[in-house]
Amino acid sequence: MKVYNSIDEFHKVKGAVVTTGTFDGVHIGHRKIISRLNEIAEKIGGESVLLTFHPHPRMVLFPDDHDLELITTMDEKIELLKEAGVQNLIIHPFTHEFSRVKSIDFIRDILVEKLGTSVLVIGYDHHFGRNREGSFEHLKESGPLYGFQVEEISVQDVDDKAVSSTKIRKALQEGDVLTASKFLSHPYQLSGTVIHGDKLGRELGYPTANIQVEDRNKVIPANGVYACYVIVNGNKLKGMLNIGTRPTVKGNARRIEVNIFDFDQELYGQRLVLELKDRIRDEKKFENVEQLKERLAIDKNLASAVL
Repeated sequence: MKVYNSIDEFHKVKGAVVTTGTFDGVHIGHRKIISRLNEIAEKIGGESVLLTFHPHPRMVLFPDDHDLELITTMDEKIELLKEAGVQNLIIHPFTHEFSRVKSIDFIRDILVEKLGTSVLVIGYDHHFGRNREGSFEHLKESGPLYGFQVEEISVQDVDDKAVSSTKIRKALQEGDVLTASKFLSHPYQLSGTVIHGDKLGRELGYPTANIQVEDRNKVIPANGVYACYVIVNGNKLKGMLNIGTRPTVKGNARRIEVNIFDFDQELYGQRLVLELKDRIRDEKKFENVEQLKERLAIDKNLASAVL
């Protein structure tokens, strides 16, 4: 996959089959679009082109709204799009100036002149341009004028629920990683650097690696204990993850701590990737440390069974 950091860096390809959007999470609805993109590209002897934006448009348009959390970091999104088979990825800087581009100018100057679009594939109810004025109908009218075809992918359903990044975020915020992973078609990931903690886990017999998540806008699932895989130096290990404030030991700051099973190596400064498989229980305040240790033994058995 070729990656371009702006539209201006992109070199036109023969038979560009294009889609555009934020693609946060690269969920199963997104993958249906990408699959169709690649199918058409192969059929006409062209190449797939995906145009996305950074930062997320809402962060530019509503800078005082800090509620938006993202399912994927840009690095995670790039890797997922590569796995999905995208041939050309354009990550264009989203600015206030860019947000004011009229839909007709977006079609003429970007889709046609800069990207050389032969076929445009868009998701259900897609809008673009200033004030989201552009629509599928607008594109269908413009296509014949500028020499490109337009195809709209119908709404993607799973168990009668339309899949969306918003629903996946909500599931994660409720700790429902099973539903989130089902909609994503891959386990939800957290990644970050191992930092120093207070080493209480060692005293309990369950040493933990404290993870500092790389992106402050990343969705952190609800507090609780999770069964997870931990990717360390390319090796996939089993573990259990605690997200929360550790009320039994009078913690206050929210932390992300993972206990890797049958592992005893220093990890400070290393980058870990966590794949969350299932939520075992809520975070709970125990009467004393001994009760906590007893519960951790149960948690490890439950996590091992899940994994």
